[in-house]
Amino acid sequence: MSRFHVVSGKGGTGKTTVAATLALALAAEGKRTLLVEVEGRQGIAQLFETEALPYEERKIAVAPGGGEVYALAIDAERALLDYLQMFYKLGTAGRALKKLGAIDFATTIAPGLRDVLLTGKACEAVRRKGKDGRPVYDSVVMDAPPTGRITRFLNVNDEVAGLARIGPIHNQAQAVMRVLKSAETAVHLVTLLEEMPVQETMDGVAELRAAGLPVGGILINMVRPQLLDEEAVEAASTSRRTAVAKALSQAGLGGARRGGLAERLVEPLLEQAREHAERLRLERAQRSAIGDLDLPTYELPFLGDGADLSGLYRLAGDLRKQGVEEEAS
Repeated sequence: MSRFHVVSGKGGTGKTTVAATLALALAAEGKRTLLVEVEGRQGIAQLFETEALPYEERKIAVAPGGGEVYALAIDAERALLDYLQMFYKLGTAGRALKKLGAIDFATTIAPGLRDVLLTGKACEAVRRKGKDGRPVYDSVVMDAPPTGRITRFLNVNDEVAGLARIGPIHNQAQAVMRVLKSAETAVHLVTLLEEMPVQETMDGVAELRAAGLPVGGILINMVRPQLLDEEAVEAASTSRRTAVAKALSQAGLGGARRGGLAERLVEPLLEQAREHAERLRLERAQRSAIGDLDLPTYELPFLGDGADLSGLYRLAGDLRKQGVEEEAS
């Protein structure tokens, strides 16, 4: 059963929006989800129309059926202070190191350490249990770095190999990897029906599989509706001017005489239809490429008004209709 959902995707594909949508979908029917941000952009706060997220878990939404979505913006410096206190009981000494800039220095010169801290905090939330012995969160969703960096980001065991072969950091990395490479984790990739995002998705899946990291599903975002049926697409492709002009005339848009309104509308309409038909052809090719990955696939529609809070709830409903919570369990 997957409880840790890592969401990645090429820049511009709406990765953060999809992560937020997935968190809402998984929290429906009384469940509790934690939505985690690791890149410091406060994109989650903007989507849920709330103030900037602090370094603490805070409820930001109620899902259909009474579920709850909590959110956390993980900060590497604060996470390192937590670990210094946990492992070395530094307390105020750790805070003094932060004032001196030592914490920022450590996470800058050792990016592998930063990834351990960020992934470690999220994995701790996955493993955490309440007094009743049950997990505090039914699901944890991470808005992760883009596809080009996701395998390196998650493969923290390799990242810390040159930093520490023994001791608390090494042990922490090993504990993180046990979660990341277990059945509890699923790495989902967000894409558009365009050549470059699909190719990067295919490359990302190959890299994740080679690293032994569990790939979840493909989430196709911003899918536009098919406005023309197959007959209309064929008509657009073959440029049937006479038939279009006759149809416009029958619709009451002026007679079919030369220079009339129907005649003037023919070419602009055919051009738009040809562009639509070409887009459909390209999208079919990209769907076929995604299908070759043999992974669960979900589609989210394009929102003309943008991804505001009401749009997130609509998208979450679409995901649930496609059975995303069944795949997650």
